[in-house]
Amino acid sequence: MSQPVDPHNGNGLPEATVPDIWARLAQATKKVRPAAWLVFLIASLVLFLAWMPVQMRMMIWRGLAARGMLSGMLLVFIILALSLVWSAGQRLDVWAFLFFNLRGPRPLWLDRVMLGFTQIGSGIAALALGLILFLAGHRLAANEFILGTLTLWIVVELVKALVRRSRPFIRVTQARIVGYRAAGRSFPSGHTSQAFFMATLLASHFQVGIWVVFLLYVIALLVGITRMYVGAHYPRDVLAGAILGSAWGLLAALVDGYVLNGSG
Repeated sequence: MSQPVDPHNGNGLPEATVPDIWARLAQATKKVRPAAWLVFLIASLVLFLAWMPVQMRMMIWRGLAARGMLSGMLLVFIILALSLVWSAGQRLDVWAFLFFNLRGPRPLWLDRVMLGFTQIGSGIAALALGLILFLAGHRLAANEFILGTLTLWIVVELVKALVRRSRPFIRVTQARIVGYRAAGRSFPSGHTSQAFFMATLLASHFQVGIWVVFLLYVIALLVGITRMYVGAHYPRDVLAGAILGSAWGLLAALVDGYVLNGSG
């Protein structure tokens, strides 16, 4: 005769309620991931500043001190952040997001192109471009580029932690996800910020022609569109990222001009 199965473990709790160690570890990791990422970015910035030549570090610092922040662009950025509490604005945001995310044909080849193109605004692409500039002999541009990238991503992560806006695919049931589910918060778009920062800094440092400038900003704009296409960001996230990235690029350009004038 079979013995009845004891539904409780040695602690007097039902077996089904005993927390699984891997589930708890995954949950803990999910909670600390934003803080860990921010610590990693700050540590990378500190290490890069320590590696940078002292003379160049001092010239960049004097350039920053000699110029005020771009208050107009940052004011617009703040207004965009405050507008997130406006319910009518959220409805408009959802409508515009669904337009880019769902409207029209979505063949597999287009999904792959958009998913690949959006990586232009990734941290890996930024560091790769910084390395290319460094190896090509553009040491000042490389240093400003990497320094600007690290500080920009720290600002983006801080704003995301303060605003805490959920990704669109969490709240919009019709949202279509292309590729992977983006982690973290939604406002502002880090990829878009990075793309506009790169466009602004490159256009200013190398004094390129109008058509090259146009091409750089078209690429940055397309990165922003891909963020909505893949389901990662609302339009206001993208707009805020474009403003923040452009402001950061202009600030770096002001420092660039100060350094070049000071060294000349």
